[in-house]
Amino acid sequence: MLIPLSTEQKQSLLWLSVALALVVLLALLGPVLMPFVVSGILAYVLNPWVDKLSAWRIKKWSLPRPMAASITILLLITAVLAMVLVIVPILQKEIPQLQAQIPRFFDKFDQTLSPLLAAHGFNIRLDSAGIKDLLTEQLAGSGDVIGKAVLSSIKVGGTAVLGMLANLLLIPIVLFYLLLDWHALLERLSHFIPRRWVSATTSGLLEVDDLLAQYLRGQILVMLVLAAYYSIALSIARFDLAIPVGIITGFLVFIPYIGYGLGLALALIGAVLQFDGLQGLIAVAIIYGIGQLLESFILTPRLVGERIGLHPLTVIFALMAFGQLFGFIGILVALPASAIISVAVRHLRSSYLNSTFYSQS
Repeated sequence: MLIPLSTEQKQSLLWLSVALALVVLLALLGPVLMPFVVSGILAYVLNPWVDKLSAWRIKKWSLPRPMAASITILLLITAVLAMVLVIVPILQKEIPQLQAQIPRFFDKFDQTLSPLLAAHGFNIRLDSAGIKDLLTEQLAGSGDVIGKAVLSSIKVGGTAVLGMLANLLLIPIVLFYLLLDWHALLERLSHFIPRRWVSATTSGLLEVDDLLAQYLRGQILVMLVLAAYYSIALSIARFDLAIPVGIITGFLVFIPYIGYGLGLALALIGAVLQFDGLQGLIAVAIIYGIGQLLESFILTPRLVGERIGLHPLTVIFALMAFGQLFGFIGILVALPASAIISVAVRHLRSSYLNSTFYSQS
């Protein structure tokens, strides 16, 4: 026998269905939402700076918020362009060198491994010549990486390239309007929360905001410091690929252990290729050992904070899971979504431990 629903239950079911339909619609519109999601994340990170600029006063004159938002966006674009102008020439110079060094690495690997295998009765040799031919064929003309990639993309699908460029151009425009109306937008969104949930929702969102503020802003500083440290340290050790390897290691540190591991692997390969003795490997061990100590015991505790609550494995799983489910958009929202989930789980755990279901013996 079906129990009839009350009016309130019917309304709750209706609005839950509407919310579910909205989530499905947003998932289907994933590619279109990319500039809006990126702009939303950037607006969240940059809004405190816009607030500080707009509150800055010279005598009786204060900086209008549209001008503060424009200045902040221009500084962001300048930083991104500066990074591109530094990295692209380095890659154009270093990739042909890496192309020439990789076959040498396979030769050294074969010379070291083959005798060890032969001593145990395995007569296996690495086909270095075949690998060289394959690499030469695949990497030929790789000096002009940017131009080749663009031309290849245009051949595959000019519409996709135009769409990507349109999205990139749309990001600053969307970001400007989000920064301009950030507080008004949050106020409007707060009116959609059911009144009986306002207090709990507001409390949870403040927790999420505090967690993300510590993580994002602190992590950016950690990335910049570590990128500078590894680039300078590897340059002092006279590594040819010092700057790109240092930048990669520093900027991927937001993925715990993976960024560090990838940078360490690249540095070790560079040491094997460039140096004949063990001095290169010893230099890598010292530089990356000090870098790990610097990150773990000084930078992360002071700049990120010890009460973030996101375990490194949680971050890795969130990036992989959301990337698998929602693609690039999933990767962008993985961190804020995992923060929201962690706060929800914390409240759920507290409610469970305080419930009679748990406490009854």
